[in-house]
Amino acid sequence: MNMHLFQKELGRRIAGQRKLKGLTQADLATRMKLSRSSLAQMELGNRNLDAIELQQLAIILGFSLDEFMSEDFKIFEKKDLQVQPNMETADERVSKPHFQPNKMKNVLLYMLEKCAGKPNVGETVLNKLLYFADFNYYELYEEHLTGAVYRKLPYGPVPQNLDVIINQMIADKQLQRLKTEYFGLQQTRYLPLVKANLSQLKASEKEVIDRVLDQMSDWSATALSAYSHKDMPWLASKEGDEISYELAFYREAPYSVRNYDEELEEQ
Repeated sequence: MNMHLFQKELGRRIAGQRKLKGLTQADLATRMKLSRSSLAQMELGNRNLDAIELQQLAIILGFSLDEFMSEDFKIFEKKDLQVQPNMETADERVSKPHFQPNKMKNVLLYMLEKCAGKPNVGETVLNKLLYFADFNYYELYEEHLTGAVYRKLPYGPVPQNLDVIINQMIADKQLQRLKTEYFGLQQTRYLPLVKANLSQLKASEKEVIDRVLDQMSDWSATALSAYSHKDMPWLASKEGDEISYELAFYREAPYSVRNYDEELEEQ
């Protein structure tokens, strides 16, 4: 068995043993003094384990290391073996987003200050930039940036209530809406009329937004929509349903923004 497959198998075994013990990811992560996102990546086989962590797992989950590392190790409740991102139990989804309209307004203004002049940045691109900023921030810090609720719609993840926010901002003369044409297609664009209140944004929030803009703000709406459709939170959600922020912890390259190997080295 090659190392990659063996790492995946270890993750599968850890998830199975955890469920046999009746522990949530949050329970086990707390006992191991890890972030829950790190444990999720461990169970997916995307994060290396060291000898100390294996010993911790053996004590907490009650297994023999020799047996656990053997090729013929078996978990008896086979129904619990697979780690399915969209089948996590409700008590593992611990952080319900709380929408912050003022934060959303300032994130919008900050983004538009930096990229509204780009001809590709219409409504579709803006929706995707907001999505990646929100979900990247949650993956990194396990906190919500705007707390917006996103749903899986045919053209990609869209934040709820964005139309209401934008209409308020237009009425308050914070934004201007323009109807233009881009490569022969109708395009809705927004121009900022005021500057973002940067006191409403933490340095870590601005850093995540800047990274998203640096990476994606030059992409076409088609390219960015296609990219968002391969992101795990989108893939693991049902059409029309709310996209759980918790699914960001199941991302793999190139979508994951958290370096789990570096996190391991620092411990």
